[in-house]
Amino acid sequence: MKHLIDCAMKRTPCDLVITNARIFNVFTGELECGDIAIADGRVAGIGKDYPSNAVYDAGGRIAIPGLIDSHIHIESSMLSPEAWASLAVPRGTTGVVADPHEIVNVCGVAGAEYIKEAFARLDCNGTNPLDVYLQLPSCVPATPFETSGAVIGGRETEEELARGLFFGLGEMMNFPAVIAGDADVLRKIQAAHALAKPIDGHAPGLSGEAFDAYRCAGILTDHESLSFRECREKVARGMYIQIRCGSSASNIKDAKEAVDAFNFRRYILCSDDKNAKDLAARGHLDDALRRLVASGLDARYAVAMATLNVAECYGISDVGAVAPRYFADIALIDSLETFRVSAVFKRGTLVAENGKPLFDTAKRYLPDAVRSTVKMKPVTAADFRIVGHGGKFRAMEVQPFGLYTAETFIPAPDGEFVDMGSEICKLAVIERHHASGNIGLGLLKGYGLKGGAIGISVAHDSHNLVILGDDDAAMARVAKLLEEAGGGMALADQGGEDVFPLDIAGLMSSADAPTVIRRTGEIADRARRMGVKECYEPFMTLVFLSLAVIPKLKLLDTGLFDLEKYSFVPLEEK
Repeated sequence: MKHLIDCAMKRTPCDLVITNARIFNVFTGELECGDIAIADGRVAGIGKDYPSNAVYDAGGRIAIPGLIDSHIHIESSMLSPEAWASLAVPRGTTGVVADPHEIVNVCGVAGAEYIKEAFARLDCNGTNPLDVYLQLPSCVPATPFETSGAVIGGRETEEELARGLFFGLGEMMNFPAVIAGDADVLRKIQAAHALAKPIDGHAPGLSGEAFDAYRCAGILTDHESLSFRECREKVARGMYIQIRCGSSASNIKDAKEAVDAFNFRRYILCSDDKNAKDLAARGHLDDALRRLVASGLDARYAVAMATLNVAECYGISDVGAVAPRYFADIALIDSLETFRVSAVFKRGTLVAENGKPLFDTAKRYLPDAVRSTVKMKPVTAADFRIVGHGGKFRAMEVQPFGLYTAETFIPAPDGEFVDMGSEICKLAVIERHHASGNIGLGLLKGYGLKGGAIGISVAHDSHNLVILGDDDAAMARVAKLLEEAGGGMALADQGGEDVFPLDIAGLMSSADAPTVIRRTGEIADRARRMGVKECYEPFMTLVFLSLAVIPKLKLLDTGLFDLEKYSFVPLEEK
């Protein structure tokens, strides 16, 4: 403290001075021209003529606090933590509230330990370039109706939160259980409260007394608010709204309309799920800032939402501002419209410059606990056989460019369902953690795929294999390819087959970012040539078809599940 004070008073040389900067003040919304004095990784002062051991010329650029993603699943990028950091940090990201929900559903807490350790090993001249606030997934599995690789109940939650690995409790997706007062779910929530740890939320469409009940559990945030009214109601009840800018979903338009000069401090930014291609091409939170400002939101509000608001929401001390005593986590940008990042400092150390990381991301930490995770019984074409009895089949339809599914009905034959046509495909979810032999079968309308099958081992949230096709033999072959690869993305059609392995828990690749982007793009393009419509991402839309916490009809390894009824429904209605 004395050294920092001495540097502020110019009695002692600072470690670094960033000169010729325009500093954005998140407390006042003003720009201040001056130099930023840094000592012991913190800002000592803002002014002029600081004695210093090193100088960095900002060249008139704007200094904003390092960006903090309030909610992200790193696994959804399909990148290792090292490769993910190589793309995100140069975009101005210096902190993430990470929910390893996906890998914990596959590998248990060992998956979270892997994520934490892989990030912890990053080093730039003795400084870790990224703060990772790890949340303990609250819903493993997401619902009690599917098969996951692990189960974390109330007792396990108490034990894990107490041992110090986790910053808080991850998104509480099982909102029906919270509202119903389920004892085990409330035990998880109380465990977090007992240790004063924050709890993230997930409450799509929840309103009125049901939402009040959810808030009574002390849940802090929500990233599933998809309308102006929903955002306003939740903020009015004391919740932080996460404005999401991800690859699969965004609520920027509706959330932006709900923001005003009084309530903007209750909004924070997150990406939730962002794939490697988008990270490389569009950016991370810098992309969200550009899009928000382009939509008409005041840039001052937007920057606060990605910095100070996040820190205050989660009670993270001394980050989120460029101000005395705050950690010197700083991004230099060219303007408050384009948010093009030229340099990133972490604790006063230059960790990225001109879009490139200045830390080694080639080394991969890859323990045995996250490898060889696909364990399944042999699958044959006969396992995908669907037989009707003259009634009507339920079929799923995916909302274009979205995650929600609708329910429709088609005539069921009296016998085997064979002639599907271009509008109907078979959908299968195959259990891959315990070799139970579970296979959920359903029908998907309107996807466009024909002439084969595609499949992936990423399937929110239990991450069983999800396979789509109009050819039973091709579906069986895709299942075999995924098993042999230890998970990944695969397809089979009349032209042959292709597979891209995801060797980390069947979710992520240990390859570098350019390789992941190229190979996932190649296999997706080939799937697109099989007829998948432009309004769907060939593989990534499949990922959400087993997510039983988003309406309406979803397919689990145990059968068709209707979230609105919160129960299983038969494939065929008489």
